[in-house]
Amino acid sequence: MSAHTTRSSPRRDIGRYVDDTLRDRYFATCDALYAMGAPARSETDVETSFGTTHVYRYGPADPADESRTPVVLIHGSGGCSAQWYPNTPGLSAERPVYALDTPGDPGRSVQREPMWQPERAAQWLDEALDALGLDRVHLVGSSYGGWLVLNQAHRRPGRLASVTLLDPGGLEKVGLRFFVWIFVSLFATFAPKALRPRLASWLEQPVIVVPELRAWIQAGVRAFRIRRPAPLPLTEDELRTIRTPLYLVLGKRSLLVHPKRQVERVPRLVPGSRAEIIAGTGHGPAIDHPDLVNTRMLSFMEDVDSVGPATERFLSDRPLG
Repeated sequence: MSAHTTRSSPRRDIGRYVDDTLRDRYFATCDALYAMGAPARSETDVETSFGTTHVYRYGPADPADESRTPVVLIHGSGGCSAQWYPNTPGLSAERPVYALDTPGDPGRSVQREPMWQPERAAQWLDEALDALGLDRVHLVGSSYGGWLVLNQAHRRPGRLASVTLLDPGGLEKVGLRFFVWIFVSLFATFAPKALRPRLASWLEQPVIVVPELRAWIQAGVRAFRIRRPAPLPLTEDELRTIRTPLYLVLGKRSLLVHPKRQVERVPRLVPGSRAEIIAGTGHGPAIDHPDLVNTRMLSFMEDVDSVGPATERFLSDRPLG
């Protein structure tokens, strides 16, 4: 063997940080967001077949609520569980909350194997929940995390009390208009301060005017390289298999999906599901209107828990809030 060992190149199917310095700068921006939310009770790492998953645990305020079915949060692509900072105070006031950093995205998880394929993604999440000792959860996903949650309801629903989808992937093929919006939004974070409020309103993009969010997004783009294709949407036949109680929340100005189309389509394909459109937001209803969305989600979960597993899938038209 040569005295000069050649360093192996990074795998092209595994997300990775560019270098340790950029990673640590990104972590500092994450911590600034975490500090704006509920304080985590604990952090832990659990092992799966696809790598190490970092998990934050929150609340609840009343020890008597520790036995309630917990909420598990799955963030969107290109971020980590710091995105839930507006939601963790309200959700963890009433229930145990677990926020997972998805391997393959910039966070504190470490990916070792690809998991973008639907069956592998479902296996990862099932293994992570098992390692946490969670046999029944209310699963909540935003954007790409919404695809992960929808995929879980289709492929491995056994642990799921309910699923909540916040402007999710998995319903339509991701179109050019969404990628243009992402690019323009990122560019707008570098705009002069005086222009940011106008751009934020036009783009329905709070990242532009919240300094901590701006720093987080910019640092993540610099620090991390995602290595997976955009997920394909579930087919109508696949959606028809879902029997887990489902709540769909869409932003009125969403560019990821066509809200009016999906608010009619999903309840038609998934019996008993709920769907609604939130005004004054685009792709980020849980960030733009956290109190409203928290209240609606908790009401939905309360309804599911009140009727129990045997009949929960027939919760179609009970009023929210």
